[in-house]
Amino acid sequence: MKKLFDILKDIEVLKSEGDKNRPLNHIQYDSRKVVPGDLFIALEGVQTDGHQYIEKAIEKGAKTIIVEKWQENLPADITQIKVPNTHAALAIMASNYYNRPSAKLKLIGITGTNGKTTTASLSYQLFKKAGYKAGLLSTVKILVDDQTYPATHTTPDPLMINYYLNKMVKAGVTHAFMEVSSHGIDQHRILGLDFDGAVFTNLTHDHLDYHKTFIQYRDTKKQFFDQLKKEAFALVNTDDKNGLFMLQNTAARKLTYALKNPADYKAKILEQNFSGMLLSINNMDVWVRLVGLFNAYNILAVFAIADQLGIEAFESLQIISQLESVDGRFELILSPEGKIAIVDYAHTPDALENVLKTINRIRPKNQEKLITVVGAGGNRDKTKRPEMAAVAAKLSDSVIFTSDNPRNENPETIIDDMEKGVPAEYYRKTLRITDRQQAIKAAGSLANPGDIILVAGKGHEDYQIVNGIKSHFDDREEIKKVFGLTETKISPKKPN
Repeated sequence: MKKLFDILKDIEVLKSEGDKNRPLNHIQYDSRKVVPGDLFIALEGVQTDGHQYIEKAIEKGAKTIIVEKWQENLPADITQIKVPNTHAALAIMASNYYNRPSAKLKLIGITGTNGKTTTASLSYQLFKKAGYKAGLLSTVKILVDDQTYPATHTTPDPLMINYYLNKMVKAGVTHAFMEVSSHGIDQHRILGLDFDGAVFTNLTHDHLDYHKTFIQYRDTKKQFFDQLKKEAFALVNTDDKNGLFMLQNTAARKLTYALKNPADYKAKILEQNFSGMLLSINNMDVWVRLVGLFNAYNILAVFAIADQLGIEAFESLQIISQLESVDGRFELILSPEGKIAIVDYAHTPDALENVLKTINRIRPKNQEKLITVVGAGGNRDKTKRPEMAAVAAKLSDSVIFTSDNPRNENPETIIDDMEKGVPAEYYRKTLRITDRQQAIKAAGSLANPGDIILVAGKGHEDYQIVNGIKSHFDDREEIKKVFGLTETKISPKKPN
């Protein structure tokens, strides 16, 4: 059992009262989970303030309280600690509680608007295939070597992060790969973690409901690189105009990757079809089972990460040729009569444009149609809704606007917002079918053999949130129902 003094290491204490050598059971920020002997930390959030639940936490047996706002007249046996920021304190305390597990791993963080999940997941795959015990913290799932756990956030809360990193250490994991979101950076969830490398993929329009301006969003991402130790590496995509900005002021070793601009790691797409593409990476050719310019960047980043962590280039490329696509990322489904469906997580204007351009680049362009089913999430950045609709209408032959995760918003209002972005010249090729299941069915009915259906926005997600209620819904399952299939992926084939 830890003592309070142990987990306060490296935390600025503004004021304290009570016994700092008090033993504690666990750290809690949800008063409902408190059991006798726990420490309760009061987090001030957007919707609720944890300071309001201190009395309840004490009633349930909390003996130590961490606050930003000093509390008068607490019971005499309560230890109270005041800190400048309880979110920051929680992150450091969580690391201390679990004996700083990140320092015992080679921990690589991947940040950016798009590509985080694929880059982290492929890196995990590569190191597993290279014979290492590896770990993954991603939007899709958490992996402790071969053990899978469900993921709830792109970057979990500090207690969960350190809990799973500690499990990795206990399981003998040596290398861990983690998505780092802008929310996670801004809310101090990654504070106290010992990163050995950081990767910047790109920066496009997203999360402006939270960050308010693009500059604020960009600067939040940069904080991740500003906090790196000098022994770490900072790898950035210099084809993105924000790439070199991320390297300013970082103490880490600076590295670059690109397809268009000069860089330490270079790649070029030589050819591609729906089954994969032939890449040249640092003048070495490799056939991969993923497609698209966006995946060329992801694979190049994975190669660079492996190189920086000591895997020889030839071995790395051999393994890269075997890597499988990530669930819900350009996932192909083929009907018996030759209709093609692609399920992709694209939920930003840039990501949607990348996927549609990739499809249009690969498709035979005979008489086949490209039908896109797309929506936008509720209670999130509203400004990207018309942009996504405009991209879909421009680059598709037909578009069905539908519900995504409306959460607590009216789905009809969300679609109204989307339709405002459709130029008049494209309006005739759009439909609106609010029910997502019916929208996918309609796309299947409209498609003929050879046609392509893109179902965008949810990817790997197997749920839908309507009126705040979470229900099971999986785009891939719905496509399989429409196609009468049990298998989702077509087998990748190399070109002749």
